[in-house]
Amino acid sequence: MIPVTHLSLLSSALFCLGVYGILTRRNAIAILLSIELILNAAALNFVAFGRAFGHAQAQAFALFIIALAACEAAVGLAIVIGLYRTARTVWADQVNLLKG
Repeated sequence: MIPVTHLSLLSSALFCLGVYGILTRRNAIAILLSIELILNAAALNFVAFGRAFGHAQAQAFALFIIALAACEAAVGLAIVIGLYRTARTVWADQVNLLKG
């Protein structure tokens, strides 16, 4: 059995990579992938602590997070496709459609 500390270190590393990706990437698809990393880190954390303490609710919540990540990916990619059709770019710093 893998200790909880190793899993929480892996989860924090995934979370930090996701935050780094959001802060440094300007491509909208790369930002969506970074958000997926953050959600997967949260799900891994829930599963690890749910397994360690024997709570099934944490694992059920991890399944909810996975479903949320799938919905976020579908809606996010639809927004990126619509953005590309309108602005002809997926770079987040070049898009100024929502400015007043």
